[in-house]
Amino acid sequence: MADPSSGSGSSLRPVSFWYLRHGETDWNARGISQGNVDIPLNATGLEQARIAGGRLRDRGITTILASPLSRARVTAEIVGEQLGLPVAIDDGLREVGFGVQEGQPMSDWFADWIAGHRTPEGAESFATLRHRTVAAINRATTRPPIVLVVAHGAVFRALRTAMGIEATIRTRNAVPIWCAPSGHAGLGWSLEYHDVPAEDRP
Repeated sequence: MADPSSGSGSSLRPVSFWYLRHGETDWNARGISQGNVDIPLNATGLEQARIAGGRLRDRGITTILASPLSRARVTAEIVGEQLGLPVAIDDGLREVGFGVQEGQPMSDWFADWIAGHRTPEGAESFATLRHRTVAAINRATTRPPIVLVVAHGAVFRALRTAMGIEATIRTRNAVPIWCAPSGHAGLGWSLEYHDVPAEDRP
């Protein structure tokens, strides 16, 4: 397991990679904040992971890195089984700790947290999340390409801000995203979503 404190968290290395948010959990379906609570994938999430694995075949992926939380790790393992690849864990990809908001419905506090106006009691600030997330991705992209990162929604929001892209967009469960730099020093990134056809969705 990589040391989450190592690596640079200032700006993203300009190296393309795949990103996949974990499959659905029951708390996702109910709109409840998970944070570091280790909620497992539900039946829909397991099927989403299998479909995502199919979408990621023949993409040149050689490395898979995942958050240690089971919803991301199991998603990564299902994809890895289809690609014939092992899964490495980086604790820096863990979902943000939401403190007192864990287990509570998502509400107006979330936008204020992203904007840096309010951090719930016991929670990690958005700025801190962004720093450790960028450091984790920079560690990931030093590995043999092409890298697939399997992690969480708030983690990807932090990445979007590092890419210079609006963060207040929800990342759908188990939709592969190709992240590619179009400028220098991690600025000017583009995102390409590889959704599954409607008839194949669980």
